[in-house]
Amino acid sequence: MKAKARPRLAVWKFASCDGCQLSLLDCEDELLRLAEVVQFANFVEASSKVERGPYDVSLVEGSITTEHDRQRILEVRKSSQVLITIGACATSGGIQALRNGADVAEFTRHVYAHPEYISTLRESTPISAHVKVDYELFGCPINKLQLLEVIAALLQGRKPLIHSHSVCVDCKLRGTPCLTVTRGIPCLGPVTHAGCEALCPSYGRGCFGCYGPKESSNPASLTAHLHDYLGQPDVALSRLLSSFTTQAAPFVQARKRFEPVT
Repeated sequence: MKAKARPRLAVWKFASCDGCQLSLLDCEDELLRLAEVVQFANFVEASSKVERGPYDVSLVEGSITTEHDRQRILEVRKSSQVLITIGACATSGGIQALRNGADVAEFTRHVYAHPEYISTLRESTPISAHVKVDYELFGCPINKLQLLEVIAALLQGRKPLIHSHSVCVDCKLRGTPCLTVTRGIPCLGPVTHAGCEALCPSYGRGCFGCYGPKESSNPASLTAHLHDYLGQPDVALSRLLSSFTTQAAPFVQARKRFEPVT
């Protein structure tokens, strides 16, 4: 009897730091077991061997920042049965989306010795702005155990078991006192998707929202409280909402209150 072919997995990089791909490589022993049940057909971070599509599953890291990448993601989508975006860059534009709304040409003149060689789009946008995405996995970087759970769920034909509670729940589980209540430190924990095990609050730093807004979150209400009752200035709250997931829609809407009128 002919053996059943293993599902073909591809991993793609767009504008990013490679951190989410490294999270997959960091799985180590689990990665070896995964390689027994799936075929890594395209994963240039791990192997120079690249096979043509179609692919059963594509994991996409990074945002779209050039015309070349905008065309390339269309080809990736066309060759992929399931497309999963991994990390803050792919799901919300990432750190590089801080340039959105600013003068990109001016930035380019300051950063590059020969800006005439730079060809870039005006904005950094998430993958979902260009193609249909089947599943989004948040984080900067992603949680490797969550990634393994998503891949395992696909192989088993079930829904991924990814908790949708906020970072605050993880603070309670760790026994970390609320930084906002006890020390007046601004924190996005109440409106941020869990996944980091409340790492920053455990070291006395407020959550920066690396995993993006959780379902049914209300960052506008939270930041209004930080402003009206804790006296946080507009510029501080605008910066708090402008970091790893700056283009996530709920954060964009909440930030409008604190940005100067032009």
